[in-house]
Amino acid sequence: MQVFTKAVTFEEFIQQYPENSEVRYELHDGVIIEMPKPTGKHSTVTGFLIEELILTIILMGKRSLWTIPRESIIKPNNQKSGYEPDIIVLNQEVLSNEPRWEDESIIENAQSVKLIVEVVSTNWRDDYYKKRADYEEMGIPEYWIVDYAAKGSRNFLGNPKQPTLSLHWLVEGEYQVNQFRGDVPIISPTFSQFSLTAEQIFQTISLT
Repeated sequence: MQVFTKAVTFEEFIQQYPENSEVRYELHDGVIIEMPKPTGKHSTVTGFLIEELILTIILMGKRSLWTIPRESIIKPNNQKSGYEPDIIVLNQEVLSNEPRWEDESIIENAQSVKLIVEVVSTNWRDDYYKKRADYEEMGIPEYWIVDYAAKGSRNFLGNPKQPTLSLHWLVEGEYQVNQFRGDVPIISPTFSQFSLTAEQIFQTISLT
């Protein structure tokens, strides 16, 4: 993961972001970060979850209302960061209130977001610490951390560490968390028709 040490503003970051780049970048507290290239397992888990979330959206009758864009940038309240989530589910009913969405794929309002998913890679601290705090402050209603390789610390995953899906949902401005492992069904406040277990998600990597 490459770090560009010169501090920049969010606007400078957006202006410098190369179009059609094969490399993903994020802005963390004014510093541009070149994100690690996804591994095959990371891509498999992410792709599987996108497919399952789309099926769930259809089952819930939200096909014309909720969408998963190919890419987007989240602008947190601190004005010094910009994240590109692995998966984001947007509410098309309120996207007209996002002045920068149509031309720049930038999301600034939590009301536009139904769910953010981060699939953990080598930079796991960003998902568990920084992004969690920023998404909470921003008011993102639901946030999943999918740690299929148990890379997070024992503070989060227990001892011994186990692959875990940590589901955060906003209650009175603060995240509550439920952790799912093994064959326990995942219960989502937003996606009531989502019926998989954590093991069903994690076992997809054994097929690659």
